[in-house]
Amino acid sequence: MSALLLSAVATLIFCAPGYPGGAGDAQPFVDQFANAAATDAGWPKGSLAALYDPTEQGGLAKLGGADAALAFVPYAFFVQHGAALHLSPLAQADVMGVGTEERWTLVAKAGGITTPAALAGYTILSVAGYAPEFVRPSALAAWPLPADVRIEATNQILSALRRVAAGEQVVALLDQTQAAALPTLPFAAQLKAVLQSAPVPVAILAVLDSRVPAARARSLQTALLRMGKAAGDADTLEQLRLAGFVQPRVPGTAAPP
Repeated sequence: MSALLLSAVATLIFCAPGYPGGAGDAQPFVDQFANAAATDAGWPKGSLAALYDPTEQGGLAKLGGADAALAFVPYAFFVQHGAALHLSPLAQADVMGVGTEERWTLVAKAGGITTPAALAGYTILSVAGYAPEFVRPSALAAWPLPADVRIEATNQILSALRRVAAGEQVVALLDQTQAAALPTLPFAAQLKAVLQSAPVPVAILAVLDSRVPAARARSLQTALLRMGKAAGDADTLEQLRLAGFVQPRVPGTAAPP
């Protein structure tokens, strides 16, 4: 698709499947972020809008809009949908309390799963369960999964871990924050981390289908990389649990425009 005209309004779609928060709760914060980023990039006032959606399907619908030009998504979403949406990474998020990369942890009942083959007939529950292309080849790349393993999305991680501890045929794939909280659970002794992924990005801000002209994309990238260092942007970033942005380091993708 041709790039948006310089005078057009581009929309940045924030999509965070599986994580808490409604669209109405987050909208004021993504609006503030869009205004700050556009100003820092030297874009015309009002030329960057933002929309938030907490669901995979809702986010995909918004990304299909005529004015959608940029996406800010978890890495799992990027892996699952990046090729189809022609997402080109512009910046990599530095998330407060996590960093720019994280490891995902597979948790099973203590004394149970010790090999990939033992997962035959099991279901993997995860906030990233909507993205099997992330779960299998990325998060669990070191463990070739049996063909009958099911992957399901859930935002009820505590309930999922209770099912694991109870001995149901389920395991849980946790992000770094969730895994760090495991020792605090009253039933933690009944759980065991059996595999940890290599470090992967936490979240990516990308250009959608080349809809932002290259020069404008470069100015936005420069602004994003500076945002974490500018005191005036600290509150804007903090509202979205961001410390800033770094150059994207995403395996298998082209350099940003």
